[in-house]
Amino acid sequence: MQKPSPLCFHYAFAVDDLKRAESFYATLLGCAVGRRTERWIDFDFFGHQLTAHLADSVPARQENSVDGDSVPVPHFGVALSMELWRDLGDRLRAQGAVFLITPRIRFAGLAAEQGTFFLKDPAGNALEFKGISTSADMFAAVDVSE
Repeated sequence: MQKPSPLCFHYAFAVDDLKRAESFYATLLGCAVGRRTERWIDFDFFGHQLTAHLADSVPARQENSVDGDSVPVPHFGVALSMELWRDLGDRLRAQGAVFLITPRIRFAGLAAEQGTFFLKDPAGNALEFKGISTSADMFAAVDVSE
């Protein structure tokens, strides 16, 4: 018997300015705005629900080395088709977005090959956008150690 699939992923995170968060997620990334109050906003993040909560402080960040890049931890994001990933990267470049890690191909030639780029929202939350060829590639068990 097959398990039912979840409808979407939900992630709630801290921001220090809701207007700047809305500008980043809705205007720059193109996410539709859902429910909102004076303290939080829901965004449709590529079919998933993100909730930006106004907070007095944003958690501290760390970094981890991945394929030669200093990847921010924690981070969240979305895996897109390669076509959507390229289109989004091109659109963000055209809008003058500042990339934390510029668009590139990681693990080239391996089953785990993927496009990746990182941005920070105005509160410093790190987002990763991955481009993959097939959903099976997302979980390919290959050695990608440096």
